[in-house]
Amino acid sequence: MSGDDVAPQAIRKLAPGRLVIASHNEGKVREIRALLAPYGVEPVSAKELDLPEPEETGTTFLANAELKARSAADLSGLPALADDSGLCVEALGGDPGVRTANWAETGDGARDWTLAMTRVEDALAAKGPGASRSAHFVCTLALAWPDGHVQWFEGRADGTLTWPPRGTVGFGYDPVFVPLGDTRSYAELDPAEKHAISHRADAFRQLVAAVF
Repeated sequence: MSGDDVAPQAIRKLAPGRLVIASHNEGKVREIRALLAPYGVEPVSAKELDLPEPEETGTTFLANAELKARSAADLSGLPALADDSGLCVEALGGDPGVRTANWAETGDGARDWTLAMTRVEDALAAKGPGASRSAHFVCTLALAWPDGHVQWFEGRADGTLTWPPRGTVGFGYDPVFVPLGDTRSYAELDPAEKHAISHRADAFRQLVAAVF
C-alpha cells in the first residue's frame, strides 16, 4: 500500500540502535539529528551509507516520504526515517507543494534555492499587488522497518512570505518564510527556536509520542 492510499496505522515502538535518515540533504539531516538526540537512537544518513536517492514519483507528501523510507529500510536492513516537506502558498493554489524541490532545479542536476524563492516571488507578483502572502510548510515523516511496516506523522506551520530573503541560517525556503507570531524569517531564528515551532518539530512531537 502506498501513501496515496492511507490505512489506519498500527503503532510500533522504535527500539534503541541505528536509524537511517533517508535523506542526502545536509540541512535536513542536521535538523533531524538534533530532534532525535534525546531519544537514544544512533542516526546515520543515507548519504553516509552510500544509499541511492529514489525518484520521488508520489503525488502527495505522504507518498514520497513513504517511498524514501521504504527504499532506505530495504537497502540498509535498518529502520529508516524519511521526511517529505514543502512550502504551500495560498495564492498559488498550494504550489510549489509536493514539487517544492523541483522549483529549485537548475537543469544540471543541481538545486538553487535562491532561484526557487525568486520563482515563488515572481509567481506571486504575477497575481497582482493584492495577492495573499499566506503560506504554510508541511512536513510528513514516514518511519519504515525492513519487514515493510510503515508509520506516518504530519506537521504544519503557518505563516507569511517576505521579500527579499532574510537570514543566513536554515535551508531551502527558510529565508522567505515568517512563522505566525513572529517577525523574523525561519532563517533568522536560532536553530533551537526553529526546532520548537517548525512544521518538522510538529511532526516529530507526534512521532516521539507514538514510538518512544
